[in-house]
Amino acid sequence: MTRKRILALGTGQGWHSTALQQACAACQCDLHLGSYESMKSVIRSGRVESICDAGTFSDFDIVLTRTMPIGSFEQITFRLAMLHELCEGFGSKVEPGEESPSGCVKPLVVNAPRALELAIDKFATLSRVAKLGFRVPDTTVTQSRSEALDAFRSLGGDCVVKPIFGGEGRGVMRLRDAELAWSVFAALDRVDSVLYVQQFQPPGGSDNRLFVMGDEVFGIKRVNPNDFRTNVAGGGTCTWFDVNETQREMALSICNELGLVYGAVDYLLSDDGIPCVIEVNAIPGWKGAQTVAPFSIAEKIISALIDAADKRVMA
Repeated sequence: MTRKRILALGTGQGWHSTALQQACAACQCDLHLGSYESMKSVIRSGRVESICDAGTFSDFDIVLTRTMPIGSFEQITFRLAMLHELCEGFGSKVEPGEESPSGCVKPLVVNAPRALELAIDKFATLSRVAKLGFRVPDTTVTQSRSEALDAFRSLGGDCVVKPIFGGEGRGVMRLRDAELAWSVFAALDRVDSVLYVQQFQPPGGSDNRLFVMGDEVFGIKRVNPNDFRTNVAGGGTCTWFDVNETQREMALSICNELGLVYGAVDYLLSDDGIPCVIEVNAIPGWKGAQTVAPFSIAEKIISALIDAADKRVMA
């Protein structure tokens, strides 16, 4: 089997890139690091060539999309458009003289741009999860601060306000006072934010994360005694747990709906024991989880990427 060449886009130097490099060495494939900022497209004679600082995209078997840095609306749109262009040529032969060294096909993009667009949008994610029949917190998403205050009251006066786009707990607030809620909604309204108001799910400070890597699902319980958010620093701990079939089916169903080859489904346990899904992450970190995992999470991710690429070639 041809040695796979993987482009990790947006990883940069750091703990995660080192873990991925070690995993690629163990899985006998090559990892190259590229940046979103360096992406460019050259269109000549009706042919499109996509390039970044790590090389030409067609020279890779797999493009692993990691965290995209902040940019202007045009920059973000352009980066996603380039990824969409790669996916639209999915599995197609390239022109003579443009052969990639490992199969003459465009690279497999994981996760695909459409999946990234859905997962980064908390409203789009939650609505799809709800339509699948899984429990989600009562939530109101509005562009009116007065309607947001009405939602705050109707949801019991104890709500979590989140930016629709964002991660790692940034910008997430718990509101339990009507005057403070009005002030927060007014401030968000002034910067043209969409107001995402979600009923607080007690007790706070703990949740469960289901990591999906291809067909495999693994679980960690996260606890933070110092904050209701589990994904912020400050004395939090992780515990590994065995996933049952119900949890596995839920995680795979949600990731399949969003088009995620790998990702993470975060949920809370309701008083009746039914999981309540709060978020889905298309670019989950695993530094904390690795401290309690009985195997290399990075190797599981790389293996899932290789399996997905092999299945595409066989299709």
